[in-house]
Amino acid sequence: MNTVEIIFSPTGGTAKVAHIIGSCWSRDPVVIDLSRPDMDFDKCAIAEDDRVLIAMPSFGGRAPAEAIRRLQQIRGNSAKCTLVCVYGNRAYEDTLVEMEDAAKACGFQVTAAIAAVAEHSILPQYAAHRPDAADKAQLEQFAAQILYRQDTAVSIPGNRPYKKAGGGGLVPKTGKGCTACGLCAKTCPVQAIDPAAFKTDPQKCISCMRCVRQCPEKARKVNGLLVSIAGLAIKKACSVRKENQLLL
Repeated sequence: MNTVEIIFSPTGGTAKVAHIIGSCWSRDPVVIDLSRPDMDFDKCAIAEDDRVLIAMPSFGGRAPAEAIRRLQQIRGNSAKCTLVCVYGNRAYEDTLVEMEDAAKACGFQVTAAIAAVAEHSILPQYAAHRPDAADKAQLEQFAAQILYRQDTAVSIPGNRPYKKAGGGGLVPKTGKGCTACGLCAKTCPVQAIDPAAFKTDPQKCISCMRCVRQCPEKARKVNGLLVSIAGLAIKKACSVRKENQLLL
């Protein structure tokens, strides 16, 4: 039996949360990285007795469409799984129910779900430095509760049909300081960046901010005015610290 972490984590926050939980179940969990566009996920082997963790960020209250599409290529083989939705302290809305539907369609048995908070990928002033020590202790407690859980029924909040998915909107561009290292294009989860000119295709970009976080010269940026407007729009919703939730 393996512990398998199936993760979509462009900027690392979701991976941090997933690894806290997964490391409570195994010293050496198997990681399937859904952010890799070069992987053939149809070849990922899941055994019925594996303990599976499926973790994704919430983008505007929905699961990332490309992450769901890649998850749907994996055969669950009736393995029990825990869903983990990670959001930036605003709201996760229909993310977990969308993940639940996709996981069940793949053949997984959903036995638990967690909504966890991590630093906002676009507006890092919200949920800054989370998951923190308190989050880690709470997530480890959740992991222990799930480990010894016998019941397989779980009630997950959300709406069907899901809320309308919003557009990306905030599309990073290459500015001064770019050395043409190509890291942004190489690591973009949806291959939205031209590897020659380093221009971003706004139709492909999912505003995940991986290129912004990974650029060694900090040459990838989004429009500052649009970022300020977005920050003000969610300031009230993000002003109070939200706690992680375990759903059993």
